[in-house]
Amino acid sequence: MQKSAINVVVKAARRAGDLILRHVGRVESLSVFEKSKQDYASEVDAQAEAEIIRELKRAFPDHAFLAEESGQTGKSRYTWVIDPLDGTSNFLHGIPHFCVSIALLDNQEPVLGVIYDPLRNEIYSATKGSGAVLNDKRIRVSQRNDLSGAMLITGFAPRQRSKIGAQLEAVRELMRDAEDVRRTGSAALDLAYVAAGRADAYFEAGVMPWDIAAGVLLVREAGGRVCDFRGGTDYFKYGQIVAGNLKVSELVQKSLVNSGYAAAFD
Repeated sequence: MQKSAINVVVKAARRAGDLILRHVGRVESLSVFEKSKQDYASEVDAQAEAEIIRELKRAFPDHAFLAEESGQTGKSRYTWVIDPLDGTSNFLHGIPHFCVSIALLDNQEPVLGVIYDPLRNEIYSATKGSGAVLNDKRIRVSQRNDLSGAMLITGFAPRQRSKIGAQLEAVRELMRDAEDVRRTGSAALDLAYVAAGRADAYFEAGVMPWDIAAGVLLVREAGGRVCDFRGGTDYFKYGQIVAGNLKVSELVQKSLVNSGYAAAFD
């Protein structure tokens, strides 16, 4: 079931990615709308999402769907969580960093995840209990034991701009020891990079389930840890996430508490 399901999801992700690539460099001709303040989508998002859902429904007609553009449809123990174009702002500005993210939840627990970076032809995939791979090669989180020299990633979600002061204070605290902090514009790829050991940890607030569901499983299956800002597992509920290897994720999470950033959401 897992191997056949992964094949279906990879096919759906590639079809969506091909559609997205056909519109790279043609942004000026696209219909773009503002869903909320500083949160944009285009007709490409909707078309890619429809492509994914069409493929998945053909293989799993009884499953439910939670997709960024079309919302929740159906009721089932199994729910496909879909972000057809994570990094829309990058895409619209011509910044080559975005992806397709698809996850399967079994009663709210991620059991399958695929993240596809069409520009780099990179497929990250994981199934629960079977590890994580990048283009069929096993990946693991980094082995760093402390913040010294750590590469961290964060994001500034439009929905949480009122907390920006507290977030910047957290970044200031982390930068006392960390090598650097990146802000890439794609939560899904941030998690994929953590799973692949390209970054040591990632944290962000204001994320939605479709942003992180596939990445959560990738990090776990790559030997990492995922938690919310208080160290719990309510990242889907609260939209706060810390992910990384066991040591660095713990240090980042504690720094978010000590700096006062976590308390900004109490």
